[in-house]
Amino acid sequence: MDLKRVTDDFSVSAQLELEDLSELARLGFRHVINNRPDREAPDQPSSAEVEAAAKAAGLTYVHAPFAGQPPVAAIDALQQQLASATGPVIAFCRSGTRSITAWAIAQARSGRMDVVTILQTARIAGYNLDGLKEALLNLRTGV
Repeated sequence: MDLKRVTDDFSVSAQLELEDLSELARLGFRHVINNRPDREAPDQPSSAEVEAAAKAAGLTYVHAPFAGQPPVAAIDALQQQLASATGPVIAFCRSGTRSITAWAIAQARSGRMDVVTILQTARIAGYNLDGLKEALLNLRTGV
């Protein structure tokens, strides 16, 4: 598991394995968001398998898959999960980049963080999102 804490209540990871779900619950996570489409790689577990392992570990599960830039539906799913979360949330994809990108857009869209803080927070977690700066600024200004 390649767990990277972004904030106190949100982390991202590269592909989770089924046995990682019980460990995440032990670490205090309560919610899992899967941003990876099924069959993106032949060796990844299916969404149904991840959901079953998450539920067996006592975690809620949301499948909000996408490739490339996150669509509105994936950002909405992340915002809804963060807003209703009763504990820490982890989102994952192949490398974590899609998940942190969706988080950054959600933060800019909600106005909870300024763009500089979003980019710094992502950088501290190990992700350089500087290429999104203009798009994030446009979300903040409504352009």
